[in-house]
Amino acid sequence: MSPGESKSLVAYFSATGTTAQAAKDLAKATGSAIYEIVPKEKYTSADLDWRNDRSRSTLEMKDPASRPELRSTLPSVKDYDTIYLGFPIWWYTAPRIINTFLESLDLDGKTIVLFATSGGSDLGDTAASLQGSAKGARIVSGGLLNGRKSEEELKAWAQNAK
Repeated sequence: MSPGESKSLVAYFSATGTTAQAAKDLAKATGSAIYEIVPKEKYTSADLDWRNDRSRSTLEMKDPASRPELRSTLPSVKDYDTIYLGFPIWWYTAPRIINTFLESLDLDGKTIVLFATSGGSDLGDTAASLQGSAKGARIVSGGLLNGRKSEEELKAWAQNAK
């Protein structure tokens, strides 16, 4: 890595596009590389229906061992010190695909700063619940990034979140 290059990565999962926008804004504000976590099987509207006990997302969230498969090739994280990890809040925590992502990487010595989008709940104990999937990493609960934020607000958020 040459001098001046970013040593941070924004990785995100977005089912409807809301988290994707927050991730793109954060990556731009922090000068971070960006990576989209893509499920092998895309989530449909029916899959995301939290009111349906048989919907895919509900079944995944009811099973703590569920690990949805990834479609995308994993990024190399060896050159990054900080990984900003974004996702929508599902059932008061991160979607299970985030566990899949974390468990697929060597995160030893990395700082993972969580950010999320949500219509009604915050990160709660998400950092603690993800720690087992991120062996050797330090997980920080950064907070919600709902709505558009200015570049200056995002820079300040990122600096304070570490």
